[in-house]
Amino acid sequence: MSTNLNIVLKRASKIYHEGDVIAGIVVVENSNDVRHEGLTLAMEGAVNLQLSTKNVGIFEAFSNSIKPMNLINTVIELAPAGKIPLGVTEIPFEIPLRARHPLPGAPAGCGLLETYHGVFVNIMYTLKCNMKRSFLNKPLNTSCQFFVQYKPQEAIPCKPVRCEISPSSVRRGGGGVGGGAAGGGGGVMPRFHIYAEIESSVCPLDRPLTGKIRVDECSVPIKSIELQLVRVETCGCAEGYSKDATEIQNIQVGEGDVARARELPLHMVLPRLFTCPTTSTVNFKIEFELNIAVIFEDDYLVTENFPILLVRSR
Repeated sequence: MSTNLNIVLKRASKIYHEGDVIAGIVVVENSNDVRHEGLTLAMEGAVNLQLSTKNVGIFEAFSNSIKPMNLINTVIELAPAGKIPLGVTEIPFEIPLRARHPLPGAPAGCGLLETYHGVFVNIMYTLKCNMKRSFLNKPLNTSCQFFVQYKPQEAIPCKPVRCEISPSSVRRGGGGVGGGAAGGGGGVMPRFHIYAEIESSVCPLDRPLTGKIRVDECSVPIKSIELQLVRVETCGCAEGYSKDATEIQNIQVGEGDVARARELPLHMVLPRLFTCPTTSTVNFKIEFELNIAVIFEDDYLVTENFPILLVRSR
C-alpha cells in the first residue's frame, strides 16, 4: 500500500507578487483507502543567513544568534480527519500571499523580499503539505517552492559609466572595494590603454547588461578579456558583520590577442535566481558589482570594478 502527495500550482511560472492569491491543488494518489488525522497546507517564507568559514573565528560570539528571519508563516486546513478513497483525489486550495509584518529594505508598500539564492544569504518561499496519520504510520509530507518578485516600479534614469584603464589608473585604484582598477599576477606590468563603458550602472533585472570595451594600445599580447558578475553579501547582527564577495557568472568577451582600436560589445543576461534587487536591511545586505578583467599572455591580470544597482523596473 502506497500513498503519494503532490502540490500542483495553477501558475506554471510559479512567480507571484505580494497580494496575489496562490491557487492550486494537492493531489493524493493511493492504492487503497487511506485514513488520516487531518490534511494541512503551510506557506513559509524565510531569510537564512550564514557566516563564511573564514569569519567564524572572528565572530564566534554571535554566530549562533543569526536565526532565520520569518517573512510568512500561514497554515490552512485542507481536510479534517477522515478517509481518502482509492485512486487519485484532487483537493483545491487558495492562500493569499501576505507578509507577517513589513520588513525594512523592501520597497514601499511591500513586506516581502524577492526570492534569492546566494552563498551566505538565501530568501526562499515554500508550500508544505502534511497528512497526519495514526501513531503506527509516519505522517506524509511534500513541498513545493514558489518565487516572489516585486511589482515593476517606475523606470529609473540610466547612469552610464565610462573609464580608461592604464598603468597609472591601476596604481591609483589599488584594487579597493567601490570602484577602481587592480593589477596582479606576479609579472611586470605591461604598457596598455583600454577604454571601457557600461551603458548604465542602474540595471533592470529583466534586461541584459550592456556596454563596450576597446583596446587602444597594449605592448604585450592579450590572452583573454572577461566580464564577471559578483555578489557582495553582508550579514551579521549588532556585534559585528561579515562581508564576502563571490562570483555569480563569468563571460569571456574576447579570446586571444584582440584587434586594437576596435570595440568589443559587452552583453550579459542576469541569471534569474542568483540575482535580485539590491537589498539593504538591518541584518543583511545584498549588493552587486561588475568586473572587467583583462588577462595578458604572461597571466598578468588587470581588473576594473563597477558597483551596480539592480532594480525591478518597467
